[in-house]
Amino acid sequence: MLVFGSEMHLVTFVVIVLEFGMLVFYQLPHYFVKPEDKSRLWYMLLLILLIIYNTAGGLMPDDSWELSVVVQNVLAYGAGFLVAAYFPFFFYRCLRYESLRLHALLWSPLCILCPFVVFFVGHYAVTGDLGVATSYGMLVPFVYSVWVLYAILDAIRMRFREDELDGIEVVRFEAILLYCAVTPWVLMSIFAFLRVEQWIEVLCTNLGFLVTTVVFMSRSVKQERENHRQRMALENRPSFSEAFERNVHLYGFTPRELEVVRLTRQGYSRTEMADMLCISMGTLGKHIQFIHEKAEVSTRQQLMAKLEMP
Repeated sequence: MLVFGSEMHLVTFVVIVLEFGMLVFYQLPHYFVKPEDKSRLWYMLLLILLIIYNTAGGLMPDDSWELSVVVQNVLAYGAGFLVAAYFPFFFYRCLRYESLRLHALLWSPLCILCPFVVFFVGHYAVTGDLGVATSYGMLVPFVYSVWVLYAILDAIRMRFREDELDGIEVVRFEAILLYCAVTPWVLMSIFAFLRVEQWIEVLCTNLGFLVTTVVFMSRSVKQERENHRQRMALENRPSFSEAFERNVHLYGFTPRELEVVRLTRQGYSRTEMADMLCISMGTLGKHIQFIHEKAEVSTRQQLMAKLEMP
């Protein structure tokens, strides 16, 4: 079913309305209240790109427009390529998956945006042969999408492992949902090549994003509750007990490691500690690894129990 006498399917229109509502009525107000939350900014950018991608794919090409069909196709395909290229960057910047840094800053633009420029902006715009552009322009992005999919899934697995070590409750079902939610993005290039029905493409790509959003919002809420509980438990206690101050100097921690240990004791998560210390998640992970090795422990709880021991 099409809407407004256009080429846009009803399913596409509903998805656009939902994402626009999420952006305007939920994300923007929260960002204005807390503008220092850069993660929300990156998330809103992904939402905007998705809205553009769905709108362009739903409306273009339309022969009744004054704009040429070639330009419309370039814009529509370009929106899809841009979303695909931004997705690893979103995981890297918004969700702080440091292992995706090279994908976000180098491989994704090189393997996704460059083929688009060569085959669509270049070849298709000159020759008007969309078949060649979709056949060869999608080849490198598809191969790369399989590689980056594995990298993202591995980063998710590592994050859940870190959460377990930090004492944050990990629900295996959430991990499975995330794996399933990321997978449709590898299909974007296949959909474009096969020119599948508009509503199928929209459902697969956008539902994956929405599932990812719900899962991470749920985990963020649980993490905030756990952090609040730990801070409340420490509120009426001295900042650092005599036993802790004595024991913390027994293991040869460096000054930076001491900062990490003290923030850990105060209940801060890895993300919060990285922000407070102005270091990357990878650097913080190295500090925590060295701390655990020196104290001969493997989890946050074991470390605190050892340092609080009389």
